[in-house]
Amino acid sequence: MAKANAKPQGKIAGTDIHVQAKKRRRALMGKLGKKSIALLSAAPQRTRSNDTEYPYRQDSDFYYLTGFTEEDAVLALIPGRKQGEVVLFCQPKDKTKELWTGILAGPEQARTQLLLDEAYPISMMDEILPTLIDGCERVYYCMERDPAFDQRISHWVKHVRSRARMGAKAPQQFVMLDPLLHEMRLFKSKYEIALMQKAADISAHAHKRAMLAAREGRYEYHLEAELLHEFMMSGSRAPAYNSIVAAGTNACILHYIENRDPLRDGDLVLIDAGCEYDYYAADITRTFPVNGHFSKEQKALYDIVLKAQLEAIAATRPGVPWDEPHHVTVRIITHGLLELGLLKGNADKLIEEGAYRDFYMHRAGHWLGIDVHDAGSYQHNDKPRRLEPGMVMTVEPGIYVAPDNHKVAKKWRGIGIRIEDDVLVTRTGNRVLTEAVPKTTDAIEALMAQRA
Repeated sequence: MAKANAKPQGKIAGTDIHVQAKKRRRALMGKLGKKSIALLSAAPQRTRSNDTEYPYRQDSDFYYLTGFTEEDAVLALIPGRKQGEVVLFCQPKDKTKELWTGILAGPEQARTQLLLDEAYPISMMDEILPTLIDGCERVYYCMERDPAFDQRISHWVKHVRSRARMGAKAPQQFVMLDPLLHEMRLFKSKYEIALMQKAADISAHAHKRAMLAAREGRYEYHLEAELLHEFMMSGSRAPAYNSIVAAGTNACILHYIENRDPLRDGDLVLIDAGCEYDYYAADITRTFPVNGHFSKEQKALYDIVLKAQLEAIAATRPGVPWDEPHHVTVRIITHGLLELGLLKGNADKLIEEGAYRDFYMHRAGHWLGIDVHDAGSYQHNDKPRRLEPGMVMTVEPGIYVAPDNHKVAKKWRGIGIRIEDDVLVTRTGNRVLTEAVPKTTDAIEALMAQRA
């Protein structure tokens, strides 16, 4: 469980995010080519209510290329520029501001710590950036993500065009940066995998802690508190997404996040939760009984989902289309529902007609990394891309019998089950990063039997 002396987020196995970011910038600039400039903006601060803000989180792409966690910053990459290829604009040192909101790196420290070529105060950006754009044929940026930043880029380019008679050369092309950058993010390095394993390990402990804390009469938010406690005591500063703690029929709501209802004897609890560690996410779902024992109906549906998940994980390997694990889950869940009588007819026809979607309405997985639903295309040449080593995806089939589904016997209604793990594709197959959380009915009941 949680350790009071857990180390805060920072380094893994002696590696440094700034060294990693420098390698990524070099690789990206190799794809851009000379006479190009790539521009990225830090995430803005988000208002929560009136004069309070949400805890700040850096834009994922910006962090991936810099490791910089301050707002109000812009990165420029100019391959082949003799004076320096990597330029950052950031907030200057300001004693008054630092008194209120914390220490700022400032340009000089940022240049040294982030391994950059140049760094300037953000106030100089409108003066310097047009000179960096001048002579570039292409401007790469993440279009339409931030309309205000789009306008600033347009303003800088117009300024260069206005000086054409003086020999300035404005870019002729605006190119989406996302495909190049997100293709890089899709393949995780050893450094990234170590961070994701750490996030997975913390999240696994949190799920087990929540199982042990489940009692009739407690509330969903009590289990959410156990998750958050374990996350932070283990060095994570935040959940990777809003935790789902769904008891009883709430488990049939896919993105239920109210987490305010009581736990009742005989009900299942579905927890979908994972921490973020050094910007990398874990994403785990487990379903377990409040009283520590699965009913006959709960176990029957659970075993179908577990079989589907295990076979889908086995199908997660190099060379397999990324959506093949999903198709595996559809086949197994459809046949399982037929055997139990929740579906009737021919399995192949039911799959073709999508009849299973009354009980299983989402896909079986997604990319995972800095973002929970991570960057990267799912298609290649208009076909599902094939899995390759270094990709990480979730595998998360489920069965949800709506409480108002009168097509099935009452004993099945209101049961919602999902099982989710994070799976790394390796050269020889796969590795389940989140295997530390029990998921057979016997293992879950054995763990819950340890409750005091």
